[in-house]
Amino acid sequence: MRTNPHNPRPIRARWTRITRIGSTAAATAALVFAGLGTAAASASAVPQATSRTTATTATTAASSKVTWAATPCATPKHKGDLACDSLRVTGGLTAFQKHRAAVDGVTPKAADASTPSGYGPSDLQDAYGLTSAAASSGSGRTIAIVDAYDDPNAAADLAKYRSYYGLPSCTTANGCFKKVSQTGSTTSLPTADSGWAEEISLDLDMASATCPNCKILLVEAKSASMAALGTAVNEAVSLGATSVSNSYGGSESSSDTSYDSSYFNHPGVAITVSAGDSAYGAEYPAASKYVTSVGGTKLSASSTARGWTESVWKTSSTEGTGSGCSSYDAKPSWQTDTGCAKRMIADVSAVADPATGVSVYDSYGVTAGWYTFGGTSASSPIIAAVYALAGTPSSGSYPAAFPYAHTSALNDVTSGNNGTCSTSYFCTARTGYDGPTGWGTPSGVSAFTG
Repeated sequence: MRTNPHNPRPIRARWTRITRIGSTAAATAALVFAGLGTAAASASAVPQATSRTTATTATTAASSKVTWAATPCATPKHKGDLACDSLRVTGGLTAFQKHRAAVDGVTPKAADASTPSGYGPSDLQDAYGLTSAAASSGSGRTIAIVDAYDDPNAAADLAKYRSYYGLPSCTTANGCFKKVSQTGSTTSLPTADSGWAEEISLDLDMASATCPNCKILLVEAKSASMAALGTAVNEAVSLGATSVSNSYGGSESSSDTSYDSSYFNHPGVAITVSAGDSAYGAEYPAASKYVTSVGGTKLSASSTARGWTESVWKTSSTEGTGSGCSSYDAKPSWQTDTGCAKRMIADVSAVADPATGVSVYDSYGVTAGWYTFGGTSASSPIIAAVYALAGTPSSGSYPAAFPYAHTSALNDVTSGNNGTCSTSYFCTARTGYDGPTGWGTPSGVSAFTG
């Protein structure tokens, strides 16, 4: 028996219910959302008990520290390999669980695989103004997910996620889901890898959560090298994807400009790339001038008109969203910031903090069940799916430019930083454009059309 409804109302929709319980409950909710802690280091404020939660339960639930660890694919196996940008919660209570504890009197279990412990589709759609578009748009469009190695359980795990949240079925049989190798084969697939399987589950679920009516194409590269992953990007485009998500990256190099032309120059296709999880500093392929580089935020429910607030995701000086000025890639014509003569990272952003992370169903190499993930590996497929909701990009266009033409149609993130830097906006949020969050997060689909 589930303790969660299939597709629970978003946290924003429940805020009114919190405030109506009384002043004590309102104070409780405010404290719950005030701070979620860093990896194994800090705890949230301890609220007073509500009428439905004992003092002991409320104190325990609110003070449990959120801990997480990088997924295995975040450590490259071979020299020159790229790393995935995901982290998995290992203990403590996430933002989603703390909300349930405060509102519903439910005593959640830390890092329990039996039920979701992160934001689900309705939360993400509500936070980013996508509820209407997610219900009515996306049909006939294909989001491609590019990752390394094979996830043997990808289709089955995707089905579990979508069924639980009441999303339309997306299977190989009904033509919605397709898994291929970097050469397009459906039978000759790469070696299976449990670390990358976690990444694949995260990416597939975020694409599903954001654009439930879209088709999903999973292209599995034979390795985590740039050549293999880049070949997979090309295959995704050749198979008709209108947006392509890439949740991986590595150090910049003098070869990047050649990779740009070989793998990422695809006019008319929205290609998104994670900005990285190592805090301030530039990564490739996020630095490619042809892609939309996606930074990461901490997403929290609030009593604002929007119902949510966001700040730059940063855990420490070595963990948080990436950003920075590229050493090699030329500045695209649509970037007009003056502090960086070359390509600046990021363009836009979405949730990435594991403490305010997203629910994912995974079963390969782990106990089958629900996990909460963060990292800019979550934000990249979310943005790829927003592009898909917005419509097929115009022929010859570079969709990375679209948000720059519609900056007022984004949620401007103005607080937080991901490190120290000599040019403030490279690492510190401000009004308007900044490196860690770009122009901001989606507020509907208008900023992703063109």
